[in-house]
Amino acid sequence: MRKLLSCVFAVFCISVATPVMAADYDTSDPLYMQEYKEILSKSTLTFWDNILRAGQNLSYGINERLTLGANVHYQVDFDGDEDGFSAADFGGVYRVARADDNDTRMISDVLFGLKLGGSSHVRTPYFADSTYYAGLRFGRQWTEFTLAGTIKSNWIFDDDRGMSYIDMTPEAYFRIAPDMRIGLDFTWRKATDPDYNQEWLGAKFVRQYGRTQYIGHIDYEFESDDIQVGAQVNILF
Repeated sequence: MRKLLSCVFAVFCISVATPVMAADYDTSDPLYMQEYKEILSKSTLTFWDNILRAGQNLSYGINERLTLGANVHYQVDFDGDEDGFSAADFGGVYRVARADDNDTRMISDVLFGLKLGGSSHVRTPYFADSTYYAGLRFGRQWTEFTLAGTIKSNWIFDDDRGMSYIDMTPEAYFRIAPDMRIGLDFTWRKATDPDYNQEWLGAKFVRQYGRTQYIGHIDYEFESDDIQVGAQVNILF
């Protein structure tokens, strides 16, 4: 599976196409950036291993290069006691380079934020009262598809159990029709505590109606064999 995924990304990385901006209001594109004063709502519902999780993300375009947002979710465990709220995630994206800023038309963003509070049954790891993170996202948009990669470092400051981990995520996103898209991504997490190492493979299908997108997704984690299925609604105001 990992070899197959690597081959898929390699094939599209060497594809030749004329770079242009992606379709309007394509909020599922991994390189999408909100305009000034735009508000983006992302509502999610995910199910796995008899756990149902509902989440909400709101972000606001401060200007053409900076977006700030907040995210939280609540989960119900039908077979146990892992109920409660996640940590509240406050973060932002700053666009360092836009496609029009350089001859290569590469896009790059700086990511930053922190997570606070939440139930120990829900947050990861359970002892993390606060988590700080920063990262870099980069890629390129073509008419038919987008290729992107994200590297994000996370730090947990705890006198006894402090740790850090790095997430690396390549993504491929295809516009198969004016109102339909599909996406593939792979996340590799390497932690200072090996118990928190993870490898996720994800796929999503997107249907767009104007400024609203309806998304279905499925994700598989190699270490635990967990399979998550879910739905998401993106609304751009």
